[in-house]
This record gives sequence, C-alpha cells and structure tokens, in this order.
Amino acid sequence: MGRDHTVVAIDPARGTTRVRCDFCGSMHDYRGGARPVAAAIPVVSEREVRGTAILPGEEVDVDAENLERLLRRVIREESGLTPVAPADKWRGGELILKPGREGLQAKSWPIETFFSKIVMLRNRLRVLEQQVNSAEVPDELKVKLQGYITACYGSLTSFNVLFADEADRFKGSGG
Repeated sequence: MGRDHTVVAIDPARGTTRVRCDFCGSMHDYRGGARPVAAAIPVVSEREVRGTAILPGEEVDVDAENLERLLRRVIREESGLTPVAPADKWRGGELILKPGREGLQAKSWPIETFFSKIVMLRNRLRVLEQQVNSAEVPDELKVKLQGYITACYGSLTSFNVLFADEADRFKGSGG
C-alpha cells in the first residue's frame, strides 16, 4: 500500500531531502520511490519566475490540478512556510556533538536533518506570531507576547550561518 508524503525540506542540488508521511505524520529523510505530494509544486512560483503578477480583472484558466497547485502556493506564500535551502558550504555536511568527557561516544547527524529542524522551528514561530497578532486579546498582552517571539528570533540568530538566502535568516529586535 502506497503512502502519500509531503515535502518538508528541499535541497536545490539534490531535490527532496525530507518528507512527512500524510498517513501517520512521521518525518523522515526522502528515500526515493513514489513522488511526494508537494514535489510537483515549484519552490519558486511562476509569478516570481516571470517577475509579474496577475492583475485584478485578468481571467485565468484553472483546472482542478492547477487549482490545487495555486491553493498550495498561496497557502505556502501567505503562511511563510516556504522551502529553504542551506548554504552551499553545509550541503552534505555533518553535525557532530562531542562529549566533554573521555570515553563517551560522539553523536552525529546529517546537517540537512538539523537544518530542517531549525527551519521548522522558524516556521512555527512565524505561525505563533500570526496567531498572536490575530488573537482578540488586550494590546498590552500582544506587545508582551510579540516581545517574547522577537527574543526567540534573536536567540536563534547564531544559526543564520546555515541559511543560503539572507531573507530566510532570523532577525531579533536589532533586525
């Protein structure tokens, strides 16, 4: 029985690197096989490639497949949950945690696995920020919560070295 998967991380040089099982919700490295659900959706939208936008009043012919792609793109763009690429120097690299005491074994992971966790954390912070901004709570509470979120972004700026594109990086209160 085949299972559909949704792409979580994409490396432009190698393609899909991480997926989430749509059946059970588990995440794992992409192992090939059937094409994941989101793999057909471009990382960059057609509008971005052309450098143009659809103007109000323009008619667009949309069939069911294109409608699904369009909806996925809009959701992805509006939620800020776009695929992000690591900087070239980290691709294929390894994250190694070395204990400070002799006789203990080091732990290592593919850098792409660690990078996808950082991107997921960033995406979840963005969603939290949107939820706070749209919540019907007193303004002083919104400001306080927004301050905590900004502080979280600031704490994560050390990981900016992993990102290829500056626009994808964390920015604290100074940025």
